[in-house]
Amino acid sequence: MPASIEQQLNDLRARLRDANYRYYVLESPEISDQEYDSLLAELKRLEDEHPQLITPDSPTQIVGAAPQASFATIRHPHAMTSLDNAFDLADLQTFEQRIRRVLAFQGEIDYLAEMKIDGLSINLYYQNGILLWAATRGNGIEGEEVTFNVLGIPGIPRRLEKAPAELEVRGEIYLSKEEFMRINEEREEEGEPPFKNPRNAASGTIRQLDPRISAGRNLQAFFYGVGDKHGIGVKTQAELLDYLAAQSFAVNDLRRPVTGIAEIEALMTSWQDLRSELDYEVDGIVIKVNDLRLQEELGFTSRAPRWAIAYKFPAEEVATGLKDISLQVGRTGKITPVAELEPRLIEGTEVSRATLHNPAYIADLDLRIGDRVLVHKSGGIIPEIVRVIKEERPEGLKPYVFPDSCPECGEKLIEDGANMRCVNPACPAQVLQNLRHYASRQAMDIEGLAIKTLEQLLATGLIRGIPELYDLRAEQLENLEGFGKISARKLIGQIEASKKRPLERFIFALGLPHVGQRTAQQLARAFGSIDALTNASAETLASLYDIGETTATAVYKALHEQAMQDLLSALRARGVVPTASWLCQDDLLRGLSFVLTGTLSKPRDAIKSRLEALGARVSSTVSGKTNFLLAGENAGSKLEKARALGLTILSEDDLEKLIQEYQEKKVTS
Repeated sequence: MPASIEQQLNDLRARLRDANYRYYVLESPEISDQEYDSLLAELKRLEDEHPQLITPDSPTQIVGAAPQASFATIRHPHAMTSLDNAFDLADLQTFEQRIRRVLAFQGEIDYLAEMKIDGLSINLYYQNGILLWAATRGNGIEGEEVTFNVLGIPGIPRRLEKAPAELEVRGEIYLSKEEFMRINEEREEEGEPPFKNPRNAASGTIRQLDPRISAGRNLQAFFYGVGDKHGIGVKTQAELLDYLAAQSFAVNDLRRPVTGIAEIEALMTSWQDLRSELDYEVDGIVIKVNDLRLQEELGFTSRAPRWAIAYKFPAEEVATGLKDISLQVGRTGKITPVAELEPRLIEGTEVSRATLHNPAYIADLDLRIGDRVLVHKSGGIIPEIVRVIKEERPEGLKPYVFPDSCPECGEKLIEDGANMRCVNPACPAQVLQNLRHYASRQAMDIEGLAIKTLEQLLATGLIRGIPELYDLRAEQLENLEGFGKISARKLIGQIEASKKRPLERFIFALGLPHVGQRTAQQLARAFGSIDALTNASAETLASLYDIGETTATAVYKALHEQAMQDLLSALRARGVVPTASWLCQDDLLRGLSFVLTGTLSKPRDAIKSRLEALGARVSSTVSGKTNFLLAGENAGSKLEKARALGLTILSEDDLEKLIQEYQEKKVTS
C-alpha cells in the first residue's frame, strides 16, 4: 500500500477532527459546511477503495465532537447518528443497491422524502409524557443539556398524551432567514462579529448560558424521528411524522412518498426550484425507507443509518480572483497550499479561501497568482477551484513555483508522495499544533490552554514543548495578556490535574500515527500502562482486535523513536502518570461474530454494546464469517440467509445460555 494513501487518509481525518472540534466545541468553524462534507466524502471514497485502512476512530465511523464543559452532560438513551450523503444519481443508485443487498430484495422500494433543514440537531426526552430534558447531539453518545433554552420554541410540547413510558424525539432547531439577518444587524451595531450562517447562529443561540438570550432570538424547530420506534403504534416513517404532528410537535409539511430512484430525481428538481422561496435554509432532501420494519432490518453503521441518505443540492459556481497562495504547516509537517481569494458569497456563506491540496494539484490547474478562477463548494461544503478561466488571464502571469523550504522554520522540504513535508521536529508550527492536540478536550483536556495562550507561552520562551507545560508557575502567567491571579492559578490547576488523566486520553494525546480515540481505548484496555504499551512488540500490537499490521508497525516505530522516548521520559520525570480508567472485561466472546435481526425485547444498541463489551464483533450483514444470528420476532431476509449458510440461530434466551456456558468454561479452565 503506497504510504501516500495512508498519509492522505490521516491528513483528511486530522482536518475533519479539527473541524469537529471547532464547530461543536469552540463554536468557531474555520471551514464551511460544504467544505466539511466534501472532505468527509473524499475520506469515505478513499476508505471504500482501501477498506483495510479504515480505523474505528475515523470521522466516517463516529459523529460530531464532545460537549462543552460549561453545560451538564446528558447521555442519549439511544445514539444520535448522522447521515451519509449523496451528490448525484450514481450515489443514489449505490445507496439503493446496498439496501437491496442487505435485504436480499429486488422489488421497488418505497421511500419518504423530507426537506433537509440546515440547523442544529436536538434530542427531547419524555418520561411518562413529561419533558424531562433536551440535549444537543454532541458526539452522538453524549450531548449538552439545553432544556431551558428550548422551552420557548414553538412546536415543543411539555406534556404528551398517550405516549410510551420513555420517548426520545429528534429534530432540528433553526433560525429563519429573516431572523438571521436581524440578529446579525444587531451584532454589528453592538460591535460583535456576525454569525457566518443561520446554522451557526442557531447553534450559538441554543448554547447560551442565559436562556433569556435564546428566548429573544425566535428559534424554531422541525421534528422528524424518535430514538426508539417501539410502543408508538406506527408502521411507516410517514405514520411516525403524523404521530408527532398529532402530539403537537412541529413537523415540516414538505414531505412526499416516492418509489424508486426516478421519482427521487424528479422530486429533487422540483424541490430545488422551491428552495429560494422557503424562509429557512435547506441544503438537500433526506430520503428514508418508509417501512419501519425494513429500517430495523437494515440497521446502522457506526455513524449513520443504512436506510436513509441526504441527497445534497448541486453546488453553485462563482467566478473570483486568486490574490495569493499561502502555505499551512500541519502537526505532521505536511505543507498544505491554500488559495487566498477575493471574497464571494456562495450558497449563503462568504468564501475567501480554498484548499489547493498539494503541488501537483496547482500544476494540473496551471494556477497562477492573479488568475480569474471558477469556485464551487465541493459536496456543497468545501470551497474548491473548479478551473482557471484562462480566457480572462491577464498577460505576464508567471507559473507558480512551490517553495523548497518550510515557511515557518526555513528547513528544506522533502517530497512525501504527492505532498511536501517539513521533517524538522523543532518547527514552530508543528510544536504549536502538537501542543494544541495534547491539550485538547479529547486528549489531556487542559481547559484554558487555548491556541492564543500557547502562542504566548512559546513566544515568551516559557515553554519549548509539551514537558515544559508542567514546569509553569502561576506567577509566570499573571503578566500574560488575558491572565490575572485567579485565571493563572486555575490554568496551573488544570495542568496539574492532567497528570492523572486516563491512560486512553494520554495515548491519544501523544499523536501516534493511526491512533484515534477508539484505538487509544483499545490500547489502554489491552496493556494497562504506557510502559507495557512501549514494551510490546509489533507482532503483539498487530494481534489486537481491529488494530492491523499497518497501524501496529506505525505505532511501534513511533513509540521507539528517540524523540518519543525523550518525551515520555520528560513527562514521567514531571509526574505525569496516566491511570488505567477501566479494567479489561472478561472478553468471553472474543473472536466471535454476531448479527442481530428482528424485533428484540431490548434496544439493539443495548444488546450490541453488551456483546462488544464481552469482546464480540457485531456486524449488520450475514456472511460466512458470522458465527451467530440473534433473531427476534418478524426476522426477515437475514434469517433466511443465515439458515442457507448453516449458521447457528439464537433466541435471546439462547444468547443468555451461551454467555453462561462461556463463563463456566472460564471458571473451570
